[in-house]
Amino acid sequence: MKVLATAGHVDHGKSTLIRALTGMEPDRWAEERRRGMTIDLGFAWTDVGGDTLAFVDVPGHERFVTQMLAGVGPVPATMFVVAADAGWMPQSGEHLDALHALGVHDGVLVVTRSDLMEPELARDEALEHLAESTLGRLPAVCVSGTTGAGLDDLRAELTALAGRLPDPDPTADVRLWVDRAFTIRGAGTVVTGTLGAGRITVGDELELGGRTVAVRGLQSLGAAVGTATGVARVAVNLRGVPLEEVSRGDTLRTPGRWLDAGIVDVRVHPPRGAEVVGRLPAQVMVHVGSAAVAARVRPLSREDAPDAAPGARTVRLTLREPLPLRPGDRALLRDPGAHAVLGGVTVLDVRPPELRRRGAARARAGELAVSDGTPDTAVELSRRRVLRAADLAGLGLADPPSGTPSAAGWYVDPEHLGNLAARLVELVAEHAAADPLEPGLPTRAAQRGLDLPEQRLVALVLARCPDLVEEGGRIRRAGDGGLPAAVREAVGTVLADLADAPFAAPEANRLAELGLGGRQLGAVVKAGELLRVADGIYLRPDAPDRAVEVLATLEQPFTVSAARQALGTTRRVAVPLLELLGRTGRTRPEGDGHAVRQLPSDRS
Repeated sequence: MKVLATAGHVDHGKSTLIRALTGMEPDRWAEERRRGMTIDLGFAWTDVGGDTLAFVDVPGHERFVTQMLAGVGPVPATMFVVAADAGWMPQSGEHLDALHALGVHDGVLVVTRSDLMEPELARDEALEHLAESTLGRLPAVCVSGTTGAGLDDLRAELTALAGRLPDPDPTADVRLWVDRAFTIRGAGTVVTGTLGAGRITVGDELELGGRTVAVRGLQSLGAAVGTATGVARVAVNLRGVPLEEVSRGDTLRTPGRWLDAGIVDVRVHPPRGAEVVGRLPAQVMVHVGSAAVAARVRPLSREDAPDAAPGARTVRLTLREPLPLRPGDRALLRDPGAHAVLGGVTVLDVRPPELRRRGAARARAGELAVSDGTPDTAVELSRRRVLRAADLAGLGLADPPSGTPSAAGWYVDPEHLGNLAARLVELVAEHAAADPLEPGLPTRAAQRGLDLPEQRLVALVLARCPDLVEEGGRIRRAGDGGLPAAVREAVGTVLADLADAPFAAPEANRLAELGLGGRQLGAVVKAGELLRVADGIYLRPDAPDRAVEVLATLEQPFTVSAARQALGTTRRVAVPLLELLGRTGRTRPEGDGHAVRQLPSDRS
């Protein structure tokens, strides 16, 4: 199926023409038929040259421009209608502005009511206007819906147009913009829209407004179907969804494959007839698909410094309601107060960085100048440096090549990972210089210093740093124990003193003489080089096990005095050491003395 949107001024015969082509009534509501104008979107279809061609008949009256945009947004081509007896009119221009802003490039011009007046003047005038837009020089056909004159020629042009339109990807992620929602007795809520790509099947689960919904039934071209593949006009019957929970502008989409964007960076293209984008108001309406959302505008590039596209500008839009967008999407900006199209936009980034520093907006404009909005995994990873794996799908991207650095659900650009490794070495050195007694840089501080979104990514960076090790949640240079050289030398002296007398803890004056004050000793203990038995009592880390081996040779139970003599130490050391052995379960109280519970070599 191929889908076209009609366009043109009110009462120029669009609906009459569609009836003549299809034999169907596009004006679905009694009010529309009574007033003779299309208020809401109407649909009809016919076969041309082996293709089914569906028409979205959009309203022409100025009051209903938002409905018109809802119909034009999701479709790739147009049948532009101008009446021979009226010629080019205001809403003709407004419809053309919308088509130009949305980047519609193909279609056919139809001059209706050719039986009432010679059509050449209206045709030539319309062709001049169309040539100023993205539509360019369209083929033109003069017809009469009343007499049928020219309809065969029009069908031939429509057949050629259908053949020119590209075939969409049937495996693409579904994003169906809802343009109508209603209830049917016995069926429940039904939504309609143009399925631009992908496939919907009865029984599928889709996302709607943040919840999962089931497809109860499916119709296309008025008939029930099991599967609909884009491009197609579809009506989807949703199971268990109240009508009040769905409205125009909502989307049915493949679960987990779209990002709701509240802030987007876009390139604004000049409106039809203008060479540059003028000054934009602070508030605009953004029309994309069938949605119309208010947005706040923040310019990025200056008016006198257009970026990549001639006359274009980059701006940041803060949407009042998030929308499921991807880079490359087209939308238009409209000034609702002035009833004017301000220009079309190409979405460049749906997860833009914050602009915190002076000059950040201009720098951001420079980054976006080289982007055409086409999503590319390598480009996005290089630009973002760190990218969540789950966001790849939302951006419409494929997974990076095998071997791309990844951890904890994130991908890291290989070049950026090398820069992070160099920076981590600097951070560890800076931390050691600022506080030599700290046994390494805390891993969480490393995460902050590297500006990483997830702490587990630090291990990915650390793997690129052969001279660094991580122990106990801290990162230090390998081989230095996390202690400055002077402290390591002093500790070596203490350990040498303890080699011959392992339980003769050095006195306070000896520690002071070696430069081991309270902070230094705290760092040494934290590094595991010495064991703090009690205030002022420091022994080798293996002192408890060695003490148990000695005490096990005594008659059990033994006294503090016997222990002191066997260990070759003083009561100052023996008492707190026995208390430590008791707290750690190596000894137990027995009568007025102590007894060894278990030798270290006997433990399983």
